Amino acid sequence: MKNINQLVGSRIRNYRKMKKMTLQQLADQIHKSRATVSKYETGEITLDIETLCEISSVLDISLSSLVDYRTEPEVRAVPPADYSGESPFFRAERLYFYFYDGRYHRLKEAVIDIRKNIVDSDGCCDARMAIRSSTSSGLSREIYYNGSVLYSDMLIRFSFVNCYNKLEQDLLYIFNPLELRDYTEGLLCGISSADLMPCAFKCLVTLNPRADYETLRQHLLLTPKELRRWQKLNMLIVDNNS
Repeated sequence: MKNINQLVGSRIRNYRKMKKMTLQQLADQIHKSRATVSKYETGEITLDIETLCEISSVLDISLSSLVDYRTEPEVRAVPPADYSGESPFFRAERLYFYFYDGRYHRLKEAVIDIRKNIVDSDGCCDARMAIRSSTSSGLSREIYYNGSVLYSDMLIRFSFVNCYNKLEQDLLYIFNPLELRDYTEGLLCGISSADLMPCAFKCLVTLNPRADYETLRQHLLLTPKELRRWQKLNMLIVDNNS
């Protein structure tokens, strides 16, 4: 229950800040004290459904935006035997995604959940992504995206829309690895909502979470050799040779 309270509270805080509302302003509109709303956001108090409906109305969002919750599945390493047949990246319902954001000089990580039971007319499955990062003050922040995933023989394409800012739409292309491994490289590209500039990031997508952040950072930094190659071709390339 604590995890659910914290998740709902962090979403309330994020949506409130997106609306540029203070704690006191939100408290006044739902007729609660500032201290109570603060405890809602930190997960110290469990919200009743009536209060959740009031908050979603004030923030002008759907109730599901606050309470959509999926439990964390048991993390299981993928043994070599699992690589027989279809690619494990095609079978996965959860992927872990990492990229280095040079604008803020920090590694960012995300969890991508794929709902294979929801398929549209084009054969795309439903997908959701939560990008997690830490601010300069050490606070954790999540940005949520909804979208879809389409599979082909060699590539997997994710298309995402920022839940807070519909103008930010991102594409993530990853390779189906040719070797027996639990990671693959890809490219994230789109228009950044932070500065409204085109951006592209080299990224790593894994079947299991990684904790070796310094190794990840070094892997994701652009090397002088890569920069020379891209400058010569006048294009950004991420291949599947790693």
